[in-house]
Amino acid sequence: MKFNTITMMAFLLAIGFVQGQSLPDGQSIAEKTFARNEGNSVKRKLIMELTDKRGKTRVRETTALRKYFGEERRLIIFYETPTSVKGTAFLTYDYPDAEVDDDQWLYLPALRKTRRISASNRGDYFLGTDLTYEDIKLETKISRDDYNYKTIGIDQVDGQDCYVLEATPKDEATAKELGYSKGKFWVDANIWMMRKSESWDIAGNPLKTVHVTDIRKVQGIWTLHRIDVQNHKTKHKTVFRFEDIDYSTDLSDDFFTEEALVDGL
Repeated sequence: MKFNTITMMAFLLAIGFVQGQSLPDGQSIAEKTFARNEGNSVKRKLIMELTDKRGKTRVRETTALRKYFGEERRLIIFYETPTSVKGTAFLTYDYPDAEVDDDQWLYLPALRKTRRISASNRGDYFLGTDLTYEDIKLETKISRDDYNYKTIGIDQVDGQDCYVLEATPKDEATAKELGYSKGKFWVDANIWMMRKSESWDIAGNPLKTVHVTDIRKVQGIWTLHRIDVQNHKTKHKTVFRFEDIDYSTDLSDDFFTEEALVDGL
């Protein structure tokens, strides 16, 4: 009898949530994903596994550094292997002011050239992966500025309670920049990290599914260790694995400059 009572209470609570009672609005959830503690800086290994529709896999090893400059967030990724991409580097400045476009640069050693990535290109895929430049910047956050959100209920991902949000771009120009006509996000209700997302292309067709797993604390900070991406149109897959994560290293400001893109670590 006790089990049945508890089960019934949980069921009634779930119904209440789904009907919109006590559900936080989507914009406040998006804000909470940005307010989450990420530490002031972090250094980590990022291993990318890219698998095409025939099952052929390519592996790329990188070092990724991230640091906050006040409210401004900077991220740089240095490619180390294989030889064909060694020396490639990517840098992004994520500004807190929504009215200011973020700055992004890509250095390609084969061309000996640094290319600036404009806001109109942020929906392009990042160096052969199934994540866009914008996805790379956000990681487990969801945009505060690009979407109109509707919180539609609660669901579980990997046994964790998540708020489920439907998202539509705020205007046609934003949809074109992002490459998405709509999205769906599952955000952990306790630690405010996105655990899963689904997106649709401009024509409204299913585009890709992102699954964030192996989330655990490192030096007291909730940290993702794996991202799996399935592109439903191309049948291409991407896996990001994060290793040797360290929040305690004092990273020099000099790492986060255009000069560092060329000079490397």
